[in-house]
Amino acid sequence: MAAPRHSHEMKIYGDIKIYAGTASRDLAQKIADYLQLNVCSHDVILFPNDNLFVKLHSSVRGQDVYVIQTTSAPVQHNLMELLITLQTLRLDSAARITAVVPYLAYARSDKKDQPRVPITARLVADMIEVAGADRYMTIDPHAGQIQGFFSIPGDVLTAFHLLIEHIHSQLLPTLHNPVVLSVDLGFAKKGRNFAEALGTPIAFIEKRRQGNDAKAQAMTIIGEVAGRDVLVVDDEVDTGGSIAQAVQTAKKHGARDIYLVFTHPVLSRNAAERLSQLPIKGIITTDTIPIPPEKRQPIADRLTIVSVAPMLAEVILRAHEGRSVGEMFNE
Repeated sequence: MAAPRHSHEMKIYGDIKIYAGTASRDLAQKIADYLQLNVCSHDVILFPNDNLFVKLHSSVRGQDVYVIQTTSAPVQHNLMELLITLQTLRLDSAARITAVVPYLAYARSDKKDQPRVPITARLVADMIEVAGADRYMTIDPHAGQIQGFFSIPGDVLTAFHLLIEHIHSQLLPTLHNPVVLSVDLGFAKKGRNFAEALGTPIAFIEKRRQGNDAKAQAMTIIGEVAGRDVLVVDDEVDTGGSIAQAVQTAKKHGARDIYLVFTHPVLSRNAAERLSQLPIKGIITTDTIPIPPEKRQPIADRLTIVSVAPMLAEVILRAHEGRSVGEMFNE
């Protein structure tokens, strides 16, 4: 007589295991709560010589493991912690390891746009794979071609669905003749999709970038913003220079209330202080990158954070069960 078939024999992988990197503890906890799981415990120790050490508290042999770690500042620390954690899980014989990187560092270094420079985004993709990841997940990378830098399968997601849903339900009914404003022509396609989803017209900032210091000079607006409430959209805000120029240019062209809408709150240097001084009504972003209290404080009264945790949790569940992720977005 044949041996009884146990339920675990039907699984390709074991149970879902969630590990939180030190840069994404709150986000990982929200994902675990959504999935009704516990975040797995492990030690991340920084030695006096600046070397990192990772130790798991329990075995992950045969399990389906997801490491939640954004690679925002301090970039080198957070990236190395991710890589070391991935290798630790691989050496402990996890069945499958997925690097969940809400914000992918070095994504702007995606091509050789001048002589004698690296393509660091490709290097980061290679390191994640070599460290032990079987799959990856990320949200709104700066350039779509970054998907091609990975040889492992992955899910490249967008938070714009979440931001659009929030604007539709909470903000759109209160806006006067709204228009979406893209911070530059490079963001035109995503901006157009954003405007189409909201049912609004779109305008564009025309600017020219100069040198390697991330400074850009906003020139003019293509489209109409006069007498309209404006949603300034971008994938991330780093130093805040480009989006500040967009706001100032929109105001010069007669815009009414202005809202900033972006996925990644990088907020380098004094960016939060710069945003606090802009003539804006609100800031809508996500928790792909945690905003520390000192950066949150200057903009707290105008800040709305839409969590990406439910989306990531649902994608993790579908990946674990072998179901389509595209169905979530009607694709």
